[in-house]
Amino acid sequence: MTIFLTIVHVLACAMLMGVVLLQQGRGGGMGAAFGGAGTQVFGGGGAGNILTRATAVAAAIFMLNSVALAYLSSTGDRAMKARIQQEATKKNERGTPRKKDKPAPGAEPPPMAPIDTPPAPSSGP
Repeated sequence: MTIFLTIVHVLACAMLMGVVLLQQGRGGGMGAAFGGAGTQVFGGGGAGNILTRATAVAAAIFMLNSVALAYLSSTGDRAMKARIQQEATKKNERGTPRKKDKPAPGAEPPPMAPIDTPPAPSSGP
């Protein structure tokens, strides 16, 4: 599903770029690019209307597709986190001992308890 949406997204991007690049300023349009008159099919008004609609359609597809891809991406992350949490709960229920936390590198070791040793015999008078 994600691959299909990615392909549609790339095609929508290409279509949106093409349609926007075909448009000209306010008075232009495809009629000005081909040298046609204003009353022909690709005249100033007709081209603007077709290109405006094509731009709106491409932009809508692009935006909806972006939202769908973002939702699918976040859903996968939530499912993965839930699975990890579930596995950790199962391990703790089985009675497996938890590993002790390792000290951070460079941290001082905890103080050791003093060892009771008998005093050394003195060799003097």
